[in-house]
Amino acid sequence: MSKYMSEYMIEMKNITKRFPGIVAVDNVTIQIKKGEIYALLGENGAGKSTLMSILFGMYEPDAGEIYVRGKKEMIYSPSYASKLHIGMVHQHFKLVADDTIAENIIMGVEPQKKFLGILPYVDIKTANHQIEELSKRYGLQVDPTKRIDEVNVSVQQRVEILKMLYREAEVLIFDEPTAILTPQEIVFLLEIIKGLKKAGKTIILITHKLEEIKKVADRCAILRKGKLVDVLDVSQASAKEMAGKMVGRHVSLKMDKQPARFGKEVLCVQNLTVQDNNQFEVVKNVSFSIREGEILAIAGVAGNGQAELADAIAGILPLSAGKILLNGKDITAYTIRKRVSEGISYIPEDRQVHGLILDVALSDNLVLRKFDREPFAKGGILDHVKMEAFGEKLIQEYDIRSNRGIRTVVRSMSGGNQQKAIIARELEQDHCLVIFVQPTRGMDIGAIERIHRQILRERDQGKAILLISLELEEIMNLADTIAVIYNGELQRIADAGALSVKEVGEFMMGVKVQ
Repeated sequence: MSKYMSEYMIEMKNITKRFPGIVAVDNVTIQIKKGEIYALLGENGAGKSTLMSILFGMYEPDAGEIYVRGKKEMIYSPSYASKLHIGMVHQHFKLVADDTIAENIIMGVEPQKKFLGILPYVDIKTANHQIEELSKRYGLQVDPTKRIDEVNVSVQQRVEILKMLYREAEVLIFDEPTAILTPQEIVFLLEIIKGLKKAGKTIILITHKLEEIKKVADRCAILRKGKLVDVLDVSQASAKEMAGKMVGRHVSLKMDKQPARFGKEVLCVQNLTVQDNNQFEVVKNVSFSIREGEILAIAGVAGNGQAELADAIAGILPLSAGKILLNGKDITAYTIRKRVSEGISYIPEDRQVHGLILDVALSDNLVLRKFDREPFAKGGILDHVKMEAFGEKLIQEYDIRSNRGIRTVVRSMSGGNQQKAIIARELEQDHCLVIFVQPTRGMDIGAIERIHRQILRERDQGKAILLISLELEEIMNLADTIAVIYNGELQRIADAGALSVKEVGEFMMGVKVQ
């Protein structure tokens, strides 16, 4: 093998991929060395996932060539990519919920024995042992006998990584791997990725999180609107430089906040208690209120009841005790629809389950809250022209990017653009209370800046804002009032200016008590 052939593990030369109405990847060339962590950085919809889906054989490029270990390859399917020892962990996992961890990992490559030397059967005992050993070797501790629906998303992600390692992948592609993880799980995953590099694996990391790139990546290719902007040595590049190249302008997450002008009380939550399916109290006797022009942010480590609290206020979960008042009116017994009509807008934590109808068009999702009334309906007949015009307006105003505009099926959109669609629809209601749960999870830095400005604009227009976020920096930047939740109970409610990051962190961990 020549020196040139051995220099790069992966080369993608002049790759172009078009979808109807959009060039998703535009003449991109990247070269990845063996044993490096190579990051693909870009905004939501910049072409990162499409480029890697081509490498993994999910899409065929319209132009360009792919070389693996110096040899030109036509990667026509994921199974062929697997034969070339290329693996991919997708943003939305591809696991069978009812099967065990081991069954998911060995699917398609099951170790077999023969009963009485004749009848083949899957040797699950051997598979369990192999997976246990493999998981220990790479610090990916899992119990191979547990079912997928019994473990959390962090463990499910480890299962996806083990699927690649079981198939002896040498090139591991991670697509937005931290988008669904808590801060603690992110730290753990980044250590795993560094460990994989030490074991000689080549890692491709698709992300828009600059701090993660700075922590683990060797080099970083920056994509913007399908084009390659630059390839940087991460140790030599600042986060500010990378952000500017990614978005094409200066970006700052330090918001210029106007002084708060509080009005009358909008939301009043009194002694609210919520139980989960096992009758365990996940929210315990919580009380607070939010005024016009106020952002009340609830800080807490994931799993401490904050998501259930928001779902209960929105009407998704029932209360086991307590009252909810909106503008002085008791709405505790109201349906979700009635709460919406009374003035609640809701951006949920799970955008795909509670936020969107995934298999219908973007235009239909954008009018979900008001499709049944004028100007979109008259006498029970829908006006599709007005619905589409409204959709076009929101796409422009909220920078929603999709390959077929208003006709795009929402499932095919990136997670970040799905989130923009929900925010656009909910803010257009012009309601008195807006609940944001994890509004910037999985978003790139340009979209985060835009969403932060939108939240502040709503507050400055006199809306009451309930913000629930796992990002402490986001809370400190935006909140007027901070409530810290731990184990389902509010530990402290105070003016944002009266709490330091250290104090909030201590309350979040249950260290400080009032």
